[in-house]
Amino acid sequence: MLKLLDVIEDKLNKLFLFETQDGYTIEGVFYRGNTLCISSQVGCNIRCIFCASGSKGFFRNLTYEELLMQYKLAQKYLRGKISNIAIAGIGEPLLNFENVVKALSMFKAEGLKVTISTTAYPLKNFKKLFSLNHNGVTISFHAGLEETRKKIIPVSESLEDIKKVLVENLKNVSSRQRKKYQLGYLLIEGINDDYENLRAFAEFASSLKLQVQLMMLNKVEGKPYNPVSEKKYLEIFKFLKSYGLVVTLSNRYRINKLGGCGTLCVNRWKKGLSKV
Repeated sequence: MLKLLDVIEDKLNKLFLFETQDGYTIEGVFYRGNTLCISSQVGCNIRCIFCASGSKGFFRNLTYEELLMQYKLAQKYLRGKISNIAIAGIGEPLLNFENVVKALSMFKAEGLKVTISTTAYPLKNFKKLFSLNHNGVTISFHAGLEETRKKIIPVSESLEDIKKVLVENLKNVSSRQRKKYQLGYLLIEGINDDYENLRAFAEFASSLKLQVQLMMLNKVEGKPYNPVSEKKYLEIFKFLKSYGLVVTLSNRYRINKLGGCGTLCVNRWKKGLSKV
């Protein structure tokens, strides 16, 4: 059903290459000493401009057994080190909702903590996330203005519709439960690092008292987009903090060409990582 082809390691991450029964290769990454990031689809149709995951198109959803096998194969290789699962690899989890929910239930039964990263597409499944037994959701905003977000995430719901769902579902949530939800903002030089976008984003995040994950771009071969400078990154961090927001920075595991955010892809040449 799914087999482990290879594991490539550096000082921070372990990149797992899995092969499906029908010949596709997908990827997962083990980082921070306890977390396995797994894929939910073979390819991706969302087509985020900065990400390698959809660069070769979309082929199919993974079955829930294939989601589980990523964990079981990696857990065997790592000899039991995994305690957290991040459904944040290749694909949009909400477009494979039924299988992701089944896998989530199985992971929780194993005593694992499970987080999900999503663009909130499609909206009907995004609404259902709030009733699931997960440990956290990161919603990829990456902009404060509609036209900018549409440029970054071509296949997406409108920001206004996503905001309405968040407002409706978080209005009666405790501060403890609210901490399960955070907004992701990945900075791309010259695209969304202007203060018009950042101000609109900060005002919304602060209105709901949501945490923010401020992400650095990993440069992907063939993509013409660049990360902001470290100086600009810290300036924006301070700007968002000035709104009273809790802001987390990208850690060293995520700013890494081996398995870092946006670098996972399908059908990678397994004998080398020249295209990472």
